[in-house]
Amino acid sequence: MSKSAGEAELEFQLKAAKIEYEREYRFDLVRRWRFDFKILDTYREKLAVEVEGGAFNGGHRRGINANKDCEKSNAAVMAGWKVLRFTPYMVETGEAIETICAALGRDL
Repeated sequence: MSKSAGEAELEFQLKAAKIEYEREYRFDLVRRWRFDFKILDTYREKLAVEVEGGAFNGGHRRGINANKDCEKSNAAVMAGWKVLRFTPYMVETGEAIETICAALGRDL
């Protein structure tokens, strides 16, 4: 799968912060749902990150796609995942990597 600009930037930031991750992690084998990132730096919990590529005007915020995103997020939570969701703007400003570091209990 190709990465969005927001995903590419967050990947760069994760590498710079030395946070281990797996890209396009399939968390549901039946539905074939994937997370943009599964964070591997945690042994206590399942932590995933999603970058919302169409946060302001894209297809994921409209109609059936918005419903599918909610269904996916709810299934992940029910399976015990903590899912951090960010817009590309939040990645660009550094808010995303700061939040991920805080979730891991570490400094940036």
